[in-house]
Amino acid sequence: MAHTHQHTPHHDGNGHHPDHDHGGQAEILDLDAEVLAEHMASITAWLPLKSEPRQIVDLGCGTGAGTFALLERFPDAHVTAADTSAGHLQLLRERACARGVEERVRTVQADLDTNHWPDLGTPDLVWASASMHHMANPDRTLRSVRELLAPGGLFAVVELAGFPRFLPAHAPENRPGLEERAHAATDSFHAEHVPHRGADWGPILTAAGFTVEDERTITINIEGERSEAIGRYAYGSLQRIRGVAAPALSPEDLAALDELLDTNSPNSLLCREDLAVRTERTVWAARRA
Repeated sequence: MAHTHQHTPHHDGNGHHPDHDHGGQAEILDLDAEVLAEHMASITAWLPLKSEPRQIVDLGCGTGAGTFALLERFPDAHVTAADTSAGHLQLLRERACARGVEERVRTVQADLDTNHWPDLGTPDLVWASASMHHMANPDRTLRSVRELLAPGGLFAVVELAGFPRFLPAHAPENRPGLEERAHAATDSFHAEHVPHRGADWGPILTAAGFTVEDERTITINIEGERSEAIGRYAYGSLQRIRGVAAPALSPEDLAALDELLDTNSPNSLLCREDLAVRTERTVWAARRA
């Protein structure tokens, strides 16, 4: 993966491969939003707000999972959704129209890694879900957020603990532990290209002049049973991991992974009934001092 997000942070939550087509990335974002909708709603409900926000900025909004969760949670709010991807913003606008909330959404295409952000208003709440770890210079981004926020405004940073896990430990039957080995094979890549993935944002926010009011980690364990969405989410995610992990995997592991990704195989991820979504999300709620 070329290190494109050094200048163009892509909101995809998991250190996904930015060189892949945006259509595939958009589908993963959509599946993540569908499968984890309840958890997203619980985070927006938990935010320690002093009053209902009227102006919200969604930084690195992707296809709009956070935008729509915030619009639902705060019925009087207006959201400015900012992202580098014109394709994601186009999808977000189409969905806003389909939901009848287009009057409450403004999209702004912006490279959030620059010093000069476009006018994003003066929000009471800035939301950054799975986008901060993509920033080339998080300290600079945090300074920009502080300048942006209304006095006393809240900054919510939501991050995942890396890629979700989908397979039971004993799977696949011929190569138990394959999923963990595939993840391990991507670690050095992520350490180099996405160094802030998995960071503790509390001290970073404090150093940037925010007061961290609360922090919460949500453990997610959704049993898939025969969920088509979880099957497609697992398939898309492991397909992307394969792109990074392949050179470091043994031939046997690679063959087993390819069998899981073979849509014609009876062992395909799209056919399995033993999948789950296991991950963690941490949210930091920080007040502009």
